[in-house]
Amino acid sequence: MSILQEIGELLQKGQAPKVKELVQKALEDGIAAQQILDEGLLAGMGVIGAKFKNNEVFVPEVLIAARAMNAGAEILKPALAEAGVQSRGTVVLGTVKGDLHDIGKNLVKMMFEGKGLEVIDAGIDVPAEKFVEMAKTHNAQIVACSALLTTTMPELKNVVDAFNAAGTRGSVKIMVGGAPVTQSFCEEISADFYAPDAASAADVAISIVS
Repeated sequence: MSILQEIGELLQKGQAPKVKELVQKALEDGIAAQQILDEGLLAGMGVIGAKFKNNEVFVPEVLIAARAMNAGAEILKPALAEAGVQSRGTVVLGTVKGDLHDIGKNLVKMMFEGKGLEVIDAGIDVPAEKFVEMAKTHNAQIVACSALLTTTMPELKNVVDAFNAAGTRGSVKIMVGGAPVTQSFCEEISADFYAPDAASAADVAISIVS
């Protein structure tokens, strides 16, 4: 098995120290940082994402795999920066105002990062204006917002309205999700995309930026 395959396998098992060690070794062996990222870390995380979608692994496995991915990515960051590697796109992510849930949001963040996207995490209880401001500051192509309560669902419409009012709807796609949110609700509030789960959200995001 090649070192990159091994990195992917260890990442899936959540073995962060080992992943770190092998990423370092791969760099020392002269393998390009981008290749280590794509064929090692992202490939491994892609397998986890697919298994999660098919209910073959669950949230705890995704969390430990993501931790291993982040450990490897830390080692790669300087080399990627030096090589001038760009992220595939930028997403501002957050839970809407009045909603304090963050497990789903954190899972989406990991899946996005697992696809090579840069994620600006706005956190929880985020007012609509803050989404607009952060999207502008970070030049994001996507704003992904979630509502986990039926009572905070109207806030998703406020986010769409805030982008319309700011006149930046043309350059930013708004993606919505969360337990009570549906495709028809997404259409009703004129958001751009809906995703039923974290793994699907990552696939949608990649289709938007490519």
